[in-house]
Amino acid sequence: MNMFGRTAKRGLDGYPEDSWLALSGIQHFAFCPRQWALIHVEQQWVENYLTTAGLLEHKRVHDYQASEKRGDLLILRDLRVFSRYLGISGDCDVVEFHADDNGVSLEGREGLWRPFPVEYKHGKPKDNDADRMQLCAEAMCLEEMLACDIEEGALFYQRTKHRELVRFEDELRDEVRKAYETMHDLMKKGYTPKARKTKRCDACSLKDVCLPELARTASVNEYIQSHMDEGTQ
Repeated sequence: MNMFGRTAKRGLDGYPEDSWLALSGIQHFAFCPRQWALIHVEQQWVENYLTTAGLLEHKRVHDYQASEKRGDLLILRDLRVFSRYLGISGDCDVVEFHADDNGVSLEGREGLWRPFPVEYKHGKPKDNDADRMQLCAEAMCLEEMLACDIEEGALFYQRTKHRELVRFEDELRDEVRKAYETMHDLMKKGYTPKARKTKRCDACSLKDVCLPELARTASVNEYIQSHMDEGTQ
């Protein structure tokens, strides 16, 4: 392992700080690249009941002043992290530090500690890697900042009240790297991918901004005409 842990892949320079992306954007990108671009490239956002519920739950978690120590367990909330090599920055919901002789030293703390990131999510486990990729990205930031290896973390889902253990295997790490590389490229070009209508569109708060129905319509005129026809029925 080099001094920056397993994250460093781009050489010593990494991305310039003024081009860093929001770490959490990878969750949007994995769900839908167009959704990510509408939010992060075009700066568009619309709330719905799902996003509002998620925001309220995160407010309860994101309180650094609520950080605490319980014996051999140190719990830090709303911990700011970054990675020069992925070109990202953001906040971790919770990072647990477990006392461990093979851990890392922390400024202002005695002993050695093993980091274990925990991300809180609304609802239940998803059928895609979006949440796991975000958690892995947080771990990769921590690895770079603390010069260590982090093998696993956890996702906590509010609906199930259950932790899902996530192993940060090389395949998942590669997914994260490739996703951020694509996101940086799209951001640099200012490009928003075209809409692709799927079942996920129905739960997306940006549905009325994205207009995924246009992807199945031969022209804008046909799209407008179809809605006019619906109004006359």
